Amino acid sequence: MRLTIDSVSKDYSGVRALSDVSLTIEQDEVLAVIGPNGSGKTTLINVVTGVIRPTSGTVLLGDKKLSGLPSHRVARAGLARTFQNIRLFKDMTVLENVETAAGRSPRTKGFVRPRKVSRHALELLHLSDYADTVVSTLAYGIQRRVEIARAIATRPSFLFLDEPAAGLNETESDELLAVIGRLRSQLECGIVVVDHDMRLIMRVSERIQVLNEGKTLVNGLPDEVRRNPAVIEAYLGADYGEPEPAGATAGE
Repeated sequence: MRLTIDSVSKDYSGVRALSDVSLTIEQDEVLAVIGPNGSGKTTLINVVTGVIRPTSGTVLLGDKKLSGLPSHRVARAGLARTFQNIRLFKDMTVLENVETAAGRSPRTKGFVRPRKVSRHALELLHLSDYADTVVSTLAYGIQRRVEIARAIATRPSFLFLDEPAAGLNETESDELLAVIGRLRSQLECGIVVVDHDMRLIMRVSERIQVLNEGKTLVNGLPDEVRRNPAVIEAYLGADYGEPEPAGATAGE
């Protein structure tokens, strides 16, 4: 299945946050979306997942039109997401948080119960030992993983991760890299990662779309993006014109 974003624009009181942005992602692909602050990355996710309506343009999941649908219907169609700011039920346990999503997804029908799907999500995120722990008592990095577990418990066709490495140290970022690698190999879903952690982005993504001032600057392979003069000038800086150190491969 393919997710298609076709010429999407979004205006806020005369300010154009997105301008004719188009991209496609396949269900077995990891795509990264990067760009400076204010470039439209989160606005793009919000439009695609139904949090806000586009001013113009179309979002298609296969041949099903999603643009204009409310977020709960987009989620039920097969798009799941996390948020820049963690949105968990802090007084509930890890398992209860994940079950709230699994129990409402039409793609979990036919399973014995949502708890079975939820426990599988916790296993994938290496969170089983925290299943009965109240979320508010957990470290920030673990809460990030709980939010991802809740998203994948809906068994989405496409998963959007909005700043999943925000606030993580290097060790936690490496753990997140491993998590995305497991999701990529074990789940049949496309993954879109929006983040400023270029160490993570360059290692995990198969393709990168760069936004700047609400427009697509370039779309290409990680090495092509790293060496693109326009991207270096607008966002990456000269250091990213150099080759990646040996041994840094996607999905490590």
